[in-house]
Amino acid sequence: MQIDKLRGKELDQLFKAILSLKDVEECYTFFDDLCTMNEIQSLAQRLEVARMLMDGDTYQRIEKDTGASTATISRVKRCINYGNDGYKFTLDRVYEKSEDK
Repeated sequence: MQIDKLRGKELDQLFKAILSLKDVEECYTFFDDLCTMNEIQSLAQRLEVARMLMDGDTYQRIEKDTGASTATISRVKRCINYGNDGYKFTLDRVYEKSEDK
């Protein structure tokens, strides 16, 4: 599994730090210190690309709406089709929580 190659003390620490955040405001604060604006926007863009792909949108629509390159869209699609379902369970949880409100 590809994910096993990632495992390590430093990544465990990062993920534990992220999991310790209590709300969106704490996420903004932490990620502002951790990443550049471009890195944060790139991560957010990939998540939106995944959402749109799972909703059945075309590459052309996704490219137009998000500004993502076809290479980025293809990479995200490959992760959706052959990855660990991370996009799927994360987006499912995000939308479950927003429906509960």
